[in-house]
Amino acid sequence: MMSAWQDAAHRQGSYGIRFDWGTRGATAVAAGADVAVVVDVLSFTTTLTVALDGGTLVLPYRWNDETAVAYAREHDAVLAVGRSAAEPGGISLSAASVRAAEPAARLVLPSPNGSTIAHQLGSGGAECLGASLRNAAAVAAWIGSHHVTGTASVAVIAAGERWPDGGLRPALEDLWGAGAVIAGLAAAGWTSLSPEAELARVGHAAVRGRELAALLSCASGRELTDNGYRADVEIAAEVDRSDVVPILLDQRFVDGS
Repeated sequence: MMSAWQDAAHRQGSYGIRFDWGTRGATAVAAGADVAVVVDVLSFTTTLTVALDGGTLVLPYRWNDETAVAYAREHDAVLAVGRSAAEPGGISLSAASVRAAEPAARLVLPSPNGSTIAHQLGSGGAECLGASLRNAAAVAAWIGSHHVTGTASVAVIAAGERWPDGGLRPALEDLWGAGAVIAGLAAAGWTSLSPEAELARVGHAAVRGRELAALLSCASGRELTDNGYRADVEIAAEVDRSDVVPILLDQRFVDGS
């Protein structure tokens, strides 16, 4: 029997553009969708775009546990560590660290949120894309050029963050990033937005043109800044600076643009 969160109504299946949060939301709204877009602005999908800008293939993985080292070795890839564990010049989930380092051919990029969701969706039926404020316009344009407007279904998932007990903490920056993708689709003629997707679109409109200030003042941005990672917030605010379209093929993100 379905649990409550798996109810058909929660899947938003009557809408072409759907929106929800976290791993459970991804399971719900990506079911039967043609495209699933993962948004984790601070920081997985922002770091993903920076890596692809530099020519690095990215392998998403669930959070950096004892199996991550073996997974990276198996795929002959560099393993990104947590920000606090990174040595000078090392690569971590920090977008600034990836930008500053010598590009790797392949990078395992674990995170408990966006990367975990992408890893989960990699075995599903929908095409899985990664989006942030840096490449939202490119992702929306790619979807429009590869799928029929009004016929295909798109699930946009805001990854969110985690409370200390592991529960989902909805994060404004991911609402804004998801809304940017949805706004791009709406501008291209996609009209069947679920109420949840419409809320994300409106949320993005509220900060459009002042994304850096908004990111610096939201809870996640303040947390990163207070811990010495303001550069990551500034990179996340590079609105539409990247044309890469991260698409997950054989459990690795490549640039599909």
